[in-house]
Amino acid sequence: MQLRVVLSTLAMSIVVVAVLGLVLQTQIADRLVQGKEQAALIQADISRQALERDLARIDPDRDGAQAVLDDVLDRLSTSGRDAGSNGVTRGSDPTSDAGAFDAVLIAGSDTLGSVPGALPTVPGGSTGEISAGPAQVIPPQLRAPVLQGFLATKYLTVASAGQAAPVPTLVVGQPVRTAGRNLQLYLLFPLSAEQRTLALVQSTLALAAGVLLVLLAGISSVVTRQVVRPVRQAADVAERFADGHLDERMPVHGDDEVARLAESYNEMAASIQSQIRQLEEFGALQRRFTSDVSHELRTPLTTVRMAAEVLHAQVDPSEVTAARSAQLLVDELDRFETLLSDLLEISRLDAGMAELGLELVDVASVVRRAAETVRHLVDDTATPLLLDLGDADEPVLAEVDPRRVERILRNLLANAIDHGESRPIEVRLAADEGALAVVVRDHGIGLKPGEAGLVFNRFWRADPSRQRRSGGTGLGLAISLEDARLHGGWLQAWGEVDRGAVFRLTLPLRHGERLRTSPLPLLPVAASPAAADPGIHDAAPTTGTALPPMDADDGGDDDLDLDDDGFPEPFPQPSPPSDPGTSVAR
Repeated sequence: MQLRVVLSTLAMSIVVVAVLGLVLQTQIADRLVQGKEQAALIQADISRQALERDLARIDPDRDGAQAVLDDVLDRLSTSGRDAGSNGVTRGSDPTSDAGAFDAVLIAGSDTLGSVPGALPTVPGGSTGEISAGPAQVIPPQLRAPVLQGFLATKYLTVASAGQAAPVPTLVVGQPVRTAGRNLQLYLLFPLSAEQRTLALVQSTLALAAGVLLVLLAGISSVVTRQVVRPVRQAADVAERFADGHLDERMPVHGDDEVARLAESYNEMAASIQSQIRQLEEFGALQRRFTSDVSHELRTPLTTVRMAAEVLHAQVDPSEVTAARSAQLLVDELDRFETLLSDLLEISRLDAGMAELGLELVDVASVVRRAAETVRHLVDDTATPLLLDLGDADEPVLAEVDPRRVERILRNLLANAIDHGESRPIEVRLAADEGALAVVVRDHGIGLKPGEAGLVFNRFWRADPSRQRRSGGTGLGLAISLEDARLHGGWLQAWGEVDRGAVFRLTLPLRHGERLRTSPLPLLPVAASPAAADPGIHDAAPTTGTALPPMDADDGGDDDLDLDDDGFPEPFPQPSPPSDPGTSVAR
């Protein structure tokens, strides 16, 4: 911001200085020309009076008049050169301001020569036109009004023998009375002195403009710095505050607007810090309460389970109502025990107490064990479960916690069975140089737009009225997401209504490495589910049914936006071209 302010100030200053310089230069040039013209007119009038006195008894048409005119004109020109070279008296006498000048005296209607010369003769012995001085520089446009008896002035560019370039010259012409006919007197005032003065003014203005621009740049930089520095300090303090340093505050100096901003910021920071600490205390109390309640409930739950099993074992099968009640009691106790286990796990994850038991394992065997744990659900719902785990001769070895990975896959498979409508569920395992991915694809009810970002929320259900076949607690996907994050991996979802859903687990092969891409795309290709019998089967190599082939580019996401922790930012996935939809990665 400081650079922008300085540059904008300089740009506007350059425009202002340029306009001001042009105005000053124009005004000075006009004043110089006006002063020169006024002095020249005064000098011309004085010269005219002097010539009229000297030529009062001279007839220009008489023989020998040329010599007299040359002598008079020579004295006039000599006085003009002496006036221009006398620097002491210049300015004290108004006539001296006109400076040096040359004089031209012409008798007749045409110019006859550039220097004094002999009088030309015409038939009959009468005298022709005569002139004295450089008469060739006088243009006809200036001679015409002088011949008519008027005073006339004109600016010319006259080439001088002593100078390489032509010199601007002010020419003043007027008639002079003699004993005979009137003569034409022209005084030539060179403007070389004014030209030098104007050049000096221009150089002075340019130097002053440069110095002024440098000063303006320095002043604007200093002034801007006084404003920018508190803003930078506020930004630094805000960044440190956002990083978790809640004790950061802005220094307050004086009572100006910046000080008021600092005070307001400090009050806001203090309020936020107080609220965050209250929330942290409340969260800690909540987690501790959940953990304590879960632990405390285990003892009575164990007692109730033992009593329920005794009652269930002693119930007569012929008593349908009693047998059904005992079975419901045992099932709900199992679900209650699972809920307590999930609550304890969530408490450990929230408290940051969860630890990984890392082992180098074959992930394909972990996937198979997870599939076996949901076999009863597969059998109850008559759901085909197809496993595509790659080549058995090339196992996918990864450094993971097998218990947590198996729990993630078990939750994903149970969720797919719950919402798969007994349609085939496809599981695929693939790996590249640095990561492995497991994709679970179902063809059930799918997800509505925006729901892919909610499936990992605790106790969230897309359809609360829908019956859970797996007896889930609503915490499975939330725990799975935290388990994936513990491994430094990703757990993402995609879904469309009546097209099913896809869950993709991506983990690094070596713990601690940062993920950038996933070996499998998240978006499926547009195709119907593969035909299969109910039960768990090894799928044939995928050829474009619901899961894309390994070299497919459809739905790829090699360029993911990652947050500061290395996890993909939520983003809307583009749907396959055949059927637009919505997906969100978490």
